[in-house]
Amino acid sequence: MHDGFIQPNPWMMLPFGILLAAIALGPLLFPAWWGKHYPKVACGLGAITLAYYLFGLNAFSSVWHTAHEYVSFIALIGSLFIVSGGIHINVKGEATPFVNTVFLLIGALLANVLGTTGASMLLIRPWLRMNKYRITAHHVMFFIFIVSNVGGCLTPIGDPPLFLGYLMGVPFWWVAKNCFPMWATGVAILLVMFFVVDYRNYLRAPKKVRAELAEPPDQWRFDGMANIFFLLVILVAVFIKEPLFLREILMIAAALGSYFTTRKPVHEANHFNFHPIREVAILFVGIFATMMPALDWLQVNAGKLNAVGPSFFYWGSGTLSSLLDNAPTYVCFLKAIFGRFVDPHIITQVNDLIQAHGANLANVSEDVRQTFLMLQKNYPANLSLGRIGTDQIEVAYVLGNAQLSKYLVAISVGAVFFGANTYIGNGPNFLVKSIADHQKVHTPGFLAYIFKYTFPYMVPMLVIVWWLFFRH
Repeated sequence: MHDGFIQPNPWMMLPFGILLAAIALGPLLFPAWWGKHYPKVACGLGAITLAYYLFGLNAFSSVWHTAHEYVSFIALIGSLFIVSGGIHINVKGEATPFVNTVFLLIGALLANVLGTTGASMLLIRPWLRMNKYRITAHHVMFFIFIVSNVGGCLTPIGDPPLFLGYLMGVPFWWVAKNCFPMWATGVAILLVMFFVVDYRNYLRAPKKVRAELAEPPDQWRFDGMANIFFLLVILVAVFIKEPLFLREILMIAAALGSYFTTRKPVHEANHFNFHPIREVAILFVGIFATMMPALDWLQVNAGKLNAVGPSFFYWGSGTLSSLLDNAPTYVCFLKAIFGRFVDPHIITQVNDLIQAHGANLANVSEDVRQTFLMLQKNYPANLSLGRIGTDQIEVAYVLGNAQLSKYLVAISVGAVFFGANTYIGNGPNFLVKSIADHQKVHTPGFLAYIFKYTFPYMVPMLVIVWWLFFRH
C-alpha cells in the first residue's frame, strides 16, 4: 500500500501487455488457433493477476471493486445489445455519401441520449444494410469513431467516463456546456473525412449496380418498437446506485423481457445471436483483471507530476484510454487532478462551513468561498441536508477555478475521444466489429485498425482539437 492506494509490482503489468499483444497478433498470425483458444488466454492471464492481488497483496477490496465494475459493464452493454437486437430498422433508398454522413451525424447526437453502446447497437445493423452493395472497412471504422465514441461527449449518459464523473459530482449539463466546442470540432472533422472517403468509394460502384442493389425507397419501417420501453428501463437503471446490484438486476430483467417478447422474425432480420456479446464478455474479463496493476500504478504516481498543464491531461488520459478501459482511466486522472491541485485544508474548511450551514462565509479565503458557492449552485438539496462527499467538494473546487476546470475538460474529451483509437478503448468497439464480422463484412485486425485508420484519421483530428483547445 502507498498513501492509502495499492502499489503493485510493475512486473505485474506484464500479463496485461501479453493480453494486448495476443489480441493484436492472435487473429493475424494464427486466426484458427486464436478463435478456438482466446477464452483460455484471456481467463488464464486474468487468473495470474487475480492470484497476485488476492494472495500476494491481500487486496480483496480492490478485486471486489473490479469485479463489480465488470459486472456493471457487461450488464449495461449486454442488455443494450439484446434490447437493440429486437429493434429492426428497415432503411430506404440509396446510401449516398450525403445520406451516410447525415446518418452518422444523427448517430452522434443519439449517442448522447442512448449512450454510445445503445446508439451503436441500434444503428449498426441498418448501417450495414444501407451500404450492403459497397460496404468496406471504412464504413465500420468511421461508425466506431463517430457513433461508438466521439459522438457521446455531451452528456454523462453518452460515455462511461462521463457517467463516473457525474457520480463523483460533475453537474449533468456541465459536460455539454464545456465540451461542446470540442465535440463539434471533432465530429465535424470526422464527418468531412468520411464524406471524402465515402464519395471516392461511391464513385467506384457502377451506377447500374447501385440502382439494382440499393434499398427500395418505400422501405422505411421500424419493427419491434415495444423494445423502446426496455431501453428506457435500462437508461433509468443507469442512475441507480443503491442497493448494490439493483441496477444490474434491472438491466438483466429488461434484457430478458426484450428477448422473450420480441418476435422471432425481428431477430432473424437482424441476424441476431449471442456470439458478439460472448466474445466481448470473455475478452474483457481478462482485460479488467489484468489492467488492475496498471491502473493502481497510475493512481499512485500520476498525482506526483509537477508543472503539468491541460496538454498532459488530454494526451495522458487519452493515450491510456486507447489501451485501458477509458472509464477507470478517467477516474485515475480525475484523482490525479485532485491530488495535484486541491489543498486538503480547503476540504476541511468547506466541511466546517457545511456543518455550520455557510456561517461566516465572508471570513474565509476566496478558494473556500468559491468552492462553497459552487456547491450551493450545483447541489443545493444535498448541501441543505449535509450530504456532500469529499469527491463533490473536490469537483466543486476544480469547477470554481476557471484555470483548473480546463483540466477536467481535457480528461473528459481525452477519455471519450481516444477511446476510438483501438478495439479495446471502449466497449462498443468490439461489439460493432463482432457484428460486422458475423455479417461477413471485412474489418481490420487490431494493428491494421491502428495503422490504417487511427493514424490517418483519428490522430490528425485529435491533434487539431489539442491545438485549438488544450495547447496552452
